[in-house]
Amino acid sequence: MSLRQRRILIGVTGGIAAYKICELVRRLRDLDAEVRVVMTEGATHFVTPTTFQALSGQPVRVSLWDEQGEAAMGHIELAKWAERVLIAPASADTIARLAHGHADDLLSTVVLATAAPVYVAPAMNQQMWAHPAVQANIGILRVRGVGILGPADGDQACGDIGSGRMLEPHDLRDLLVASFGDQVLRGRRVVVSAGPTYEDIDPVRFIGNRSSGRMGFAVAAAARDAGADVTLVAGPVSLPTPPGVSRVDVRSARQMHDAVLAACHGSDIYIGAAAVGDYRPADMADHKLKKVDGSPLRLELTENPDIIAALAALPAHPFLVGFAAETRELTSYAQDKLRRKGLDMIAANEVGPGKGFEVAENALHLYWQGGDLTLPTRAKTELARQLIGHIAERFLSGHGPNP
Repeated sequence: MSLRQRRILIGVTGGIAAYKICELVRRLRDLDAEVRVVMTEGATHFVTPTTFQALSGQPVRVSLWDEQGEAAMGHIELAKWAERVLIAPASADTIARLAHGHADDLLSTVVLATAAPVYVAPAMNQQMWAHPAVQANIGILRVRGVGILGPADGDQACGDIGSGRMLEPHDLRDLLVASFGDQVLRGRRVVVSAGPTYEDIDPVRFIGNRSSGRMGFAVAAAARDAGADVTLVAGPVSLPTPPGVSRVDVRSARQMHDAVLAACHGSDIYIGAAAVGDYRPADMADHKLKKVDGSPLRLELTENPDIIAALAALPAHPFLVGFAAETRELTSYAQDKLRRKGLDMIAANEVGPGKGFEVAENALHLYWQGGDLTLPTRAKTELARQLIGHIAERFLSGHGPNP
């Protein structure tokens, strides 16, 4: 990764997470970025301007009324200098002021005056984050094209646990790096499903599969890096949500079916990377089933709803990308699924011992009407970036229903 000669302006507001921005500035400088810092008055109660000046190698601005800084209209110079503006931590007050166009301090004035993309990393108490006023202000910023980075779930300085924790410095660094990439899906809405589904037999046992969700989560992160607004519908996995991605957790195939159809309303692309169970027990026992010596247990299974088929049947559906995990005859099974389900593209991979599931690497073979392409074995994160690139190419070339 490199940010050589990239110009990043960081706005630090009043919150305990301000101390983490010291590490962020250092990490950005390690990537050869040019970093300047603007602080609100409240931020100086947590970290001194001298600290940021030492880390960034640049003077730190705090006041709109700094005679030396404003002698040459410094706030306009800062606004024009920046290629990216990141406000972190972004307090509830700062978010409200930005949403309503205030310009009564240096940071808010710079944000109004810049043409650079603006990103906000919220940090506040979980109850504050959940407040309708804060959510309404976040909605306003989203509509205006401001990137909302996080927040994450976890322990908070006040002792609460929940959503509102600022993303970690390495996450913010990676998102800034990604923002300088080729954002071919900027302004598009992408829905990704990932992980397994579990079908309950009784309150203790279930039928499932070995999908770890890693590939789907990597695809969601890659779509985010390509500029898309991403919703991730996740089965039962123990993976952190990719920063900047909205997540919906489900357990069963029917729950995933309903969540995907709801999320795909108005979306541009659906990528079905989840390993959805084809069948479920016809009846779930109310109590734990007991073993009877010498007697076999027989389960009657019934078919689960087909998510791809339901989407393909819609009058106006997103560009549909399916996955095919096969243990044999990969090509014939994948091409048959492509035609039978009306997919725009399918990504096929072999599964089995050491392949596909529960491993960090994967290989894919892409098929579409009239073409195919092999993506050789590599880390799932890198493979996901390649996959998103090819999906975007097909989608934007007019081969999808909503080009």
